[in-house]
Amino acid sequence: MMLRRLFLALAVIALAPAFAHAQQDQPRRIETAIFAGGCFWCMEHDMGAIPGVIDVMSGYTGGRSRNPSYYDHEGHYEAVRVRYDANRISYAQLLERYWPLTDPTDNGGQFCDRGSSYRPAIFVTEQQRPIAEASLAALRESGRVNGRIITPILPVSHFTDAEEYHRDYARRNPGQYARYRTGCGRDARLREVWPRPRR
Repeated sequence: MMLRRLFLALAVIALAPAFAHAQQDQPRRIETAIFAGGCFWCMEHDMGAIPGVIDVMSGYTGGRSRNPSYYDHEGHYEAVRVRYDANRISYAQLLERYWPLTDPTDNGGQFCDRGSSYRPAIFVTEQQRPIAEASLAALRESGRVNGRIITPILPVSHFTDAEEYHRDYARRNPGQYARYRTGCGRDARLREVWPRPRR
């Protein structure tokens, strides 16, 4: 019995590099998701750090204008378009990572950024809708959030990339970004909305 376990363990160790190599050789299955959660600098920074995410673009969506800009995007949300490898992270898992990056109880904006363009929202295709609705229902049922969840699930619409100076802002302007994020109270509020589970 002991000998069989030893052989099994050695076989697993021997085959591990082959499995890892096969996983690396697996082609990317690139899919797209669109989320709003307040300032797109912060959403771009935080979602870009999720394993399996390929890139994140800041922009505007959800409004009628085909040409919104930072100084003229009334009716639009500040949002991010996330391209991810669905072989590494599923849409359901991406939603799980999205929720705690936002205050889903605030319909007037996010943190110090007030107004309709800073509200949280999930923009979905018809295929994504049932997954997003199940995720929202599970979150409401879980009791993880202090407050009533108001984040809407909306149909995906035209997405306009933000101006160049807004893109990858946290990496290009780390000092200014850190001061903004702290001054806006984002992380402090997230700790209130998403308390750590009791041990």
